[in-house]
Amino acid sequence: MSLIPTNPVPKNLVYVLNGPNLNLLGTREPEIYGHDTLDDIAGQLEDRARELGLEIDMRQSNHEGHLVDWLHEAQAQAARAVILNAGAFTHTSIAIHDAIKSVRTPVIEVHLSSPHAREEFRHHSYVGRAARGTIAGFGALSYLLALEAAARF
Repeated sequence: MSLIPTNPVPKNLVYVLNGPNLNLLGTREPEIYGHDTLDDIAGQLEDRARELGLEIDMRQSNHEGHLVDWLHEAQAQAARAVILNAGAFTHTSIAIHDAIKSVRTPVIEVHLSSPHAREEFRHHSYVGRAARGTIAGFGALSYLLALEAAARF
């Protein structure tokens, strides 16, 4: 499989990648993660992306390898940026860290809650060590703030 695009995507594409359990947003611990579902967040992002002249490609997987493959794909497709909420993989995945370091596409780490205000094991981020920047603690607004940053790359 070749990762070189035959028809390069315009640089207005932003990948929005979501890791494990984020498919349960809106019902999973709403006191921590809020009441917005991933579909709600996608709708908000699509509306704002249109205003910014961007397109988003939003995906979710509970499997680490999918996130790694999609990071590679984002580079192959000449995406402007990747907004990544790696969920629990943030704190455990050297593979995702290495994938971020391996691509030229800027990656913005996003969290709905503030990991540093939570359990000790959430204070370490492999993603954050490789990402261009981190936005955390603002609920669904974290994604929109990341999109604003991506528009400036």
